[in-house]
Amino acid sequence: MLGAIAGDIIGSRFEWHNIKHKKFELFHQDCHFTDDTVLTVAQADSLLSGVPFRDKLKEYFLLYPLAGYGGRFRMWASGPELEPYYSFGNGSAMRVSPVGWFFGDLDRVLAEARRSAAVTHNHPEGIKGAQATAAAIFLARRGEDKAAIRAFIKERFGYDFSPTLADIRPGYRFDVSCQGSVPQALQAFFEAADYEDAVRNAISIGGDSDTIACITGGIAEAFYGSLSAALQGEVFARLDERLGRVTKEFLTRVGYPVLIA
Repeated sequence: MLGAIAGDIIGSRFEWHNIKHKKFELFHQDCHFTDDTVLTVAQADSLLSGVPFRDKLKEYFLLYPLAGYGGRFRMWASGPELEPYYSFGNGSAMRVSPVGWFFGDLDRVLAEARRSAAVTHNHPEGIKGAQATAAAIFLARRGEDKAAIRAFIKERFGYDFSPTLADIRPGYRFDVSCQGSVPQALQAFFEAADYEDAVRNAISIGGDSDTIACITGGIAEAFYGSLSAALQGEVFARLDERLGRVTKEFLTRVGYPVLIA
């Protein structure tokens, strides 16, 4: 989860100013958390408290109304409507990382990822994107290698991982759909040497940079291990008291080492 938040923060300054290379300052003064972080923490809070996903998403939207949400989510979250709106956007995948950490078996992870997505993103692609991301996180933290993770995601969800990042990068453009960003985020992880390299890979293809880096970062963290004290410090320095507190509570609950006070 913390790796997803870090990816969002690192990618935040590139969302509307895409780059197509990996040579950039990781944490810049312009880096900040966005809706990706807010809704990730909202879902973590839901898992900790038992309050339904839907209610926590609406609560956190009201607490952070200017975090940069998509238009359809904003309309849903700010109004009385409770029904989902059949979205296949990547919002379901960007906020799902806590699910991959919270449960102890793959079937439960897949079921809860579906539930977390379906409160808004009840389109099959929206559900698939959340499930694929959560499953990759679960498999990675359980010690599966990249070949096994790739094979499972490909067989279960049908994503095509034959295009390499070198193939994707030149023509890739802004795409907020799950089907147009989750496979690319996974490929950024598959080609990475470590956590930082994974996030750099994700940002280097352009597009919806903060969200792609959020998805990639959550998976890479589960695979490569907890973030260093230095990276954790950069992340928590950019969260407010509420987001930082809930994040630490969640990490402690799942046995993740928090290396800063």
